[in-house]
Amino acid sequence: MTAPSATAPPAPPPAPAAERPARRGVELSLIVAAVLISMAGYAQVGLAKDGAVPPGTVGYGAGLAGLALIAHVAVRARAAYADPLLLPIAVLLNGIGLVLIYRLDLEPSLGARAAPAQLVWSATGVALFTVVVLALRDHRVLARYAYLSVTAALALLVVPIFFPAVNGARIWVRLAGLSLQPGEFAKVLLAVFFAGYLSANRAALAYAGRRVPWLRRLQLPTGRVLGPVLAIWLASVGVLVLERDLGTSLLFFCLFVVMLYVATGRTGWIAVGLLLAAAGAMAAGSLEPHVHTRVEDWLHPFGTIDAGLGPNQLAQSLFSFAGGGVLGAGLGQGYSYTIGFAAKSDFVLATAGEELGLAGLCVLLLLYALLVDRGFRAGLALRDPFGRLLVTGLASILALQVFVITGGVMDLIPLTGMAMPFLAQGGSSVVANWIIVAVLIRASDRARRPEPDPAPPEPPEPSEQPSESRTV
Repeated sequence: MTAPSATAPPAPPPAPAAERPARRGVELSLIVAAVLISMAGYAQVGLAKDGAVPPGTVGYGAGLAGLALIAHVAVRARAAYADPLLLPIAVLLNGIGLVLIYRLDLEPSLGARAAPAQLVWSATGVALFTVVVLALRDHRVLARYAYLSVTAALALLVVPIFFPAVNGARIWVRLAGLSLQPGEFAKVLLAVFFAGYLSANRAALAYAGRRVPWLRRLQLPTGRVLGPVLAIWLASVGVLVLERDLGTSLLFFCLFVVMLYVATGRTGWIAVGLLLAAAGAMAAGSLEPHVHTRVEDWLHPFGTIDAGLGPNQLAQSLFSFAGGGVLGAGLGQGYSYTIGFAAKSDFVLATAGEELGLAGLCVLLLLYALLVDRGFRAGLALRDPFGRLLVTGLASILALQVFVITGGVMDLIPLTGMAMPFLAQGGSSVVANWIIVAVLIRASDRARRPEPDPAPPEPPEPSEQPSESRTV
């Protein structure tokens, strides 16, 4: 007797992947809250200074809300799965920055008003944010332009050398009443180049080369791969010497070291980077008078008071932080304007520390920390090495700027003259930071977007051969 051939039961279809919610409604709700908080701060400044709500409060709120709505619509249209926290945090920081600048504009000793111009630059930044979100379909396309990016970045860094120095540093380009800081855009282009170069050479940087005899765990790469590292170090020192810009030089070099560590996973590169940075800083602090003065102010912040010359900007900044206490003096009721013109740019954080207090300052720093954290999360979730390095580098730019500026105005490290992201007066800085947020949003959309369900396997075609049988 012949038994029928046994056939395996068909495999069950794969379970559909759980779709991640887009969370665009959450983003819109947070944007509304950010606009309302900014409007409340604007009204509080008017109440403290004039005893009445400023007549431009509604216009200010409408302008900020309009910009935020444009950005939200662009994200909803092209990056529906982007992180819902990135855009609201940027809107809130930009709104608080406008409030602080408006508050300082009310002091006659600080000269012309800067808040209207800052609002125009914010609108320009949101416009470019929208262009990047709509036009950049895939961040991996930027890898094709790595060397074009570094060429453009070096050109932007060289241009300010041919213009007069401003406050001791050659970092500005002034034409027809318009001021630009090309280094703010160069940092984004350099992040693109670093990501492209390191993603292509990460294996050689991590494993190729010889070990140092007296440090067996340190393995140096070949000269062909190590050459660009040394070139970046020399370029950062060159920027410092030619432009007298400690902040830009420190930012570029630290950015490269951080991305180098992320690409290779070797802590030895951090040690090498710190040694090279220390050597360059010591040389510049000894040979460049402008940098040497900032180092002396850092070591002796009250030296001018002891000499009978009155407090300098750093001393006034420390007094502002001390006067703020835990809860602050209240918006519009501080004295940080005694710092001078730099209160709107380099030392705007001192105004926040005095009038919002330690509590408000912690909130601001936590907002920056959350913005950087969400950027790192997006980078870690990406699968392509270029995107992972690019997003990590852009988030590191924000983190390095916040650390360097906060440390400088609190006398933890020498002053660098950089602008606090979104808070400080500076059109180039605001525009560049909005571009960074746009790239982070595009990357987070790619990282969070659910993968399409794989097609179920087709059933095997029936064989024309007769099945084997067995005799019982």
